[in-house]
Formats: sequence, structure tokens, C-alpha cells
Amino acid sequence: MIRATATIPFSNIRIIDKIPRLSDLTERLTHKLRQIRMELNSREPHRMANGTPQSSHALITDADTARIRRRAMRYLEQLHNATGTQHLPQRDEALLTPLQGGLPVARILTEHEADEIAAALHAEKPWIAPATEVVCQGLRASVRNGLSGLRFDPLVLVGSPGISKSFWARRLAHHLEVPTTSIDATGEPAAFSLIGARRGWGSARPGKLMQTALREWHAGSCD
Repeated sequence: MIRATATIPFSNIRIIDKIPRLSDLTERLTHKLRQIRMELNSREPHRMANGTPQSSHALITDADTARIRRRAMRYLEQLHNATGTQHLPQRDEALLTPLQGGLPVARILTEHEADEIAAALHAEKPWIAPATEVVCQGLRASVRNGLSGLRFDPLVLVGSPGISKSFWARRLAHHLEVPTTSIDATGEPAAFSLIGARRGWGSARPGKLMQTALREWHAGSCD
């Protein structure tokens, strides 16, 4: 069956389309100020340059130009700060742009669905029953508590190689209809793999959880 989904907020970024360049903004502000002063000059010449009408170019002084530039820079700074992405390189901002409306998470609507998932897992790998029971109880609680998505306690499967620990996790993801990702704790720094390398490192990058969400456009995954 197709698993039900709900959309949850994923990021508080705010994408503003077509943020103007500083040169374009200063040009627009200068043009507007010139229009205002030209209208004033034509209607009330006694208020302009001792009553003598001025040319359109003379209506804007160097002080006006400097003031316009300062205000334009301040406006653009506030605009960029409002997006929440001012600290990101353009490449990362482009990755986050499609996510501003939220991301889907899988959900189940009845406790019976939780029992069906647990039964399917148990039929495939009955020797991992304790882990299956933890998942089942979490899924049932998700329904009772009216959660938007699915939640169960994190699990660490301990056992000899070849007893299908990874296979069980992949089958769980299959039944929940969520993407998967894997981290080789013996071959890469586990902390960096999970949360990514912080800004300032030469190899700064998001962790695998974030990479999976960005790649799959899904807020839930099995790892």
C-alpha cells in the first residue's frame, strides 16, 4: 500500500525572488528622487535654487548620491538577513530553495498499520524480533499521539556479521516508504558523517542526514 504522508516545516529560510543588485537599486532610487524634485521644480520654482528652475541632472547632488547608496546598502543587508541564508554560499542556497515549503514525512493512520509492518518484518527476520517490537510500539504511539510523522526510539543493532542487521534496516525503510542512507563507522569519522563539517573547514559539507533529505526531498530516513 502507498504510505500516507504529511508535510512538515524543514527550514526557516525565506527565499526572496529577484533581490536587486546594489547598482540597480541606487539607480531606481535616484530616478525616483529626480522625478519628485522635477515635479516640485515645475510647480514651485520659488522653492528651488532661489526661484530658478534647475536641470534634471542638477537636481541630484553628491550628498544625495552618497545618502542613496548608504540607504540602498542598508536595505539590501536587511533583505539578505531576512532570508536566513546570508551566511551560505550561493550553491548551498540553491539546494535549500526548493525546501522552503516543507518536506513530506511518512505517517500511518491506524495502529493496525503498525501491526502489519511489524508482522512483515518479523516474518522476514524473526530473530530480530526485539528491534521489531520497539519499532512497532513507537509506530503505535505515533498514531495514538496524533503525530504528523513516525517516531520510535533510536536503535543500535548489535550482533555478529551476517545476521541481517543492515538488511532488516533496509526492509524497515521499505515498509515505511522512507529513503535510506548508510554510514561506515569504521571508515569515516562518524560525527562528521552525521552532522557534517562545520563552516571554516576546507571540506565543509552537510552531514549524510541532510544530504539524504536534500537528495530525496524527504524529511524522514532510516540510517
